[in-house]
Amino acid sequence: MAGKKHSSLDKVLGRLDQLDEANLHNLVQRLVRERAVLEAVFNTLQEGVLVIDAAGVIEYANEAAAGLIGLKDPAAGETLWRLVPGLRDSLETGTADTPVVTREFELAYPLRRVVRLYMVPFGDAPGAARRQAIILSDITAEKESTAELIENEKISSILLLAAGVAHELGNPLNSLTIHLQLIDRKLMKLKASKETRSLEDSIKVCRDEVTRLDGIIKNFLEAIRPRPPNLTEVHLPEVIGEVLSFQQKELEDRGITVDGELPAGTPVIMADRDQLKQVFFNLIKNAMEAMPPGGRLSLKVRTDDDSVYVAMADTGSGIKAEDLAKLFQPYHTTKVSGHGLGLMIVQRILRDHGGHVGIESKEGVGTVVTLQFPQKHRRVRMLAGG
Repeated sequence: MAGKKHSSLDKVLGRLDQLDEANLHNLVQRLVRERAVLEAVFNTLQEGVLVIDAAGVIEYANEAAAGLIGLKDPAAGETLWRLVPGLRDSLETGTADTPVVTREFELAYPLRRVVRLYMVPFGDAPGAARRQAIILSDITAEKESTAELIENEKISSILLLAAGVAHELGNPLNSLTIHLQLIDRKLMKLKASKETRSLEDSIKVCRDEVTRLDGIIKNFLEAIRPRPPNLTEVHLPEVIGEVLSFQQKELEDRGITVDGELPAGTPVIMADRDQLKQVFFNLIKNAMEAMPPGGRLSLKVRTDDDSVYVAMADTGSGIKAEDLAKLFQPYHTTKVSGHGLGLMIVQRILRDHGGHVGIESKEGVGTVVTLQFPQKHRRVRMLAGG
């Protein structure tokens, strides 16, 4: 049976009592150098490495571990259980029979992080209390990516279902259109009278409503289809002006005043013009429905070196604090007749354009929606950088 291999250092340590003062000095210097090399290696690791005794006192921590758990001085005899409260209860420590332990937990200090822990005992005396080697991995980004993937899949499923329902609504609308045409033809054969004219008016109202519903369905399908944006140079104030012009009649009917700062010199962005129109249409519609007659809608476009911002402020009823966190969830709505997809669609379009949407609101005061779009030169750098 092959014996254990020993390093030259092991051999030297084996005859330590035979070394003179000079050799002892050289040995100490060698040990110091080797310790420094090992510490340098451990400090290059992204994973945190800890060694604790049976009581949880930290005997060693590399820089990554110290940063994760907020340890300022590894030599000060800090206890892991004090730095990470609640961790001890979920770990079995202290004897040679302790199994390898893996856990995931959340740290709130010094930064909010999700951490995966791997702990294994080590020592030489069988059955005696051992020290524990612990590896800590920051898996925050991994968890966030997984959560985002699940959310995107959920949204895609909902949008697919909604698109299917909207598409199916087209069949009865087509049937209504055909039957209205048949009724209209029969009326034309009847002798004109007050009653026939009244029926003709009613048929026209029905036709107009069918046409309106058909337009709503087409717009809805266009809005929720997860197609990539067709990027072209777009001047945001121009798009906003077009949407306001389209909604002008409804704004006037509601007695809502619109003011804003839409500088002509605003830098262009790379965007899908039709998708941006859908964004502003949804947001202005939301603002209108949140305000009583006589309300005010203010729009302001500003820029910095990399982005173009659009702020839309209304004087509406505001949003309750408990509802703010749920605004972008599918089918969550505070309106009696709302479908809860508008803001989700806005968020998806902004995300596809490399932008962001933020909402601030105070109940009884109003709401401010801020959209951030990357400028053309920034978008090019983003795409070039992968």
